[in-house]
Amino acid sequence: MIALALGLSGGAALAAERVTPSGLPVPRYVSLKFASVNARAGPGDDYRALWVYHARGLPVQVLAETTEWRRICDPEGNMAWVHMRTTDGRRTVMRTQSGPTPFHSAPKPDAPIRAQLQNRAIASLVKCTAKGWCRLRVDGVSGWVQPSQVWGLDDKPQCNPGLAPRPAR
Repeated sequence: MIALALGLSGGAALAAERVTPSGLPVPRYVSLKFASVNARAGPGDDYRALWVYHARGLPVQVLAETTEWRRICDPEGNMAWVHMRTTDGRRTVMRTQSGPTPFHSAPKPDAPIRAQLQNRAIASLVKCTAKGWCRLRVDGVSGWVQPSQVWGLDDKPQCNPGLAPRPAR
């Protein structure tokens, strides 16, 4: 009786750690793997298509998942379901604010500027430091930016699940 109780409680602890079908936490960021990704109203091919993403590498935030589908939030605040095979675990970020932001050569505001990350530009995330800077790479150039300057780093959910999806394009 005791062995059975211990076995069940151990299994419950493992189940509690596995929050999602993938075992990965939500929310989390991924990027779109292809240049054309269908966005759907629900988790399946039988749900209506809402729009098509045309941006390989676009950072998106996974808010929920099924075994094969991911409910994502995009940098414009829209939500949709995409198939898991269309996402990539590689992290990217996007400059969504108007105007460029400088790529500094070191994680300091007074460090020399290597380049400018333009509005709507997508960059690969290399790493973030505890000092509040992130190293990005785009087109062979790397530099440091503050996390507030790009979309794709905030751990909080970026979309409101209660909002209706945007109309199909």
